[in-house]
Amino acid sequence: MRIAVINFSGNVGKTTVARHLLLPRIPGADFISVESLNAGEDQGPALRGSQFRELQSYLQTVGSAVVDIGASNIEDLIDRMHRYQRSHEDFDCFVVPTVPPRKQQQDTIATIAELSELGVSPAKLRIVFNMVDYRAEVQQSFGMLLAFLQERPLATADHRCRLGQNELYERIKASGTEVAELAADTTDYRRRIVEAGSMAEKLALADRLANARLAGGVLKELDACFAALGFATMTSDALDASTQERS
Repeated sequence: MRIAVINFSGNVGKTTVARHLLLPRIPGADFISVESLNAGEDQGPALRGSQFRELQSYLQTVGSAVVDIGASNIEDLIDRMHRYQRSHEDFDCFVVPTVPPRKQQQDTIATIAELSELGVSPAKLRIVFNMVDYRAEVQQSFGMLLAFLQERPLATADHRCRLGQNELYERIKASGTEVAELAADTTDYRRRIVEAGSMAEKLALADRLANARLAGGVLKELDACFAALGFATMTSDALDASTQERS
């Protein structure tokens, strides 16, 4: 599968969705960053929107990929997708993360409309409701976007495709640690904290304990969101059809 993570808006969690929701659950997928700001911090190939020809070529050589398209490059990339007709067919799906603030919902609507104009079908354009308060319903938080989609069903919006805001993502950002790895950690940190010799060591162990505790809940949420996206149950026939479209 080749999946693009995209939104005209920044600060909607595109990289979180790409790295922590999609990449670990798509076997053998490459990670590609399309970003001119802080590109050097990303793992894997990093391109700019103006390098769309190179991106197209690269996508033909890999079986699966998650492409994280930064907000600073999306307009350039969309412009080139218009020039390279049917280039959207290089992607099996476009995932559009969104967050509750009105500005980001407006940008999400603009993203959906632009992708639809390119020819992306609603079945290939899927919404992830991100940074949702755990006490809130998606309908409460994303009324504007859902009203638009009810009037113009240009994308697939399953309310179960939701992720909460969690400090864990920021905690592990620099380390590259996987959420699943932390969730599987069975270390008895409470015992090790008691046995630690210095306060600095105790605090470091307490920090690792906090990460492990957070990771258990985050992993369940990520698994549920991915299941709701439907990628895990896509049949080989559907993937073959996507390949035929690109030929």
